[in-house]
Amino acid sequence: MIRITDRLHLDESELEEVFVRASGPGGQNVNKVSSAVELRFNLRASPNLPGPVRVRLERLAGRRMTKDGVLVIRAERFRTQEQNRADARARLVDLLQRAAVAPKHRVKTRPSRGAVERRLKAKTERGQTKRRRQDKPPLD
Repeated sequence: MIRITDRLHLDESELEEVFVRASGPGGQNVNKVSSAVELRFNLRASPNLPGPVRVRLERLAGRRMTKDGVLVIRAERFRTQEQNRADARARLVDLLQRAAVAPKHRVKTRPSRGAVERRLKAKTERGQTKRRRQDKPPLD
């Protein structure tokens, strides 16, 4: 079990890891060893995700989400499989934690009458200043 929050847990069987060859540094090993990790998580089929969390996660995932609802995280920052695997899982947990936080409900507010009057007065004063600059004195 992967712990996301106090109430939200993910079963490790829901994750699919594929090891592929990474680009970037690696010396002679780069063409021999599959050190990059592609972590796949089918969030639409996950029984552990509540509906609102699933919707927020789809929005947060962006391009990492396939049309079928599979979240793909590719980790190739490190040279070892273990580090890349831990990095991919940490990034998944971070995404899920951010999706688990419900956004605050925005309470509509109105500016006070005094604030509106001050704003309008400042606008008219600024306009008058600009108008005064346009008037050219007559040439004698």
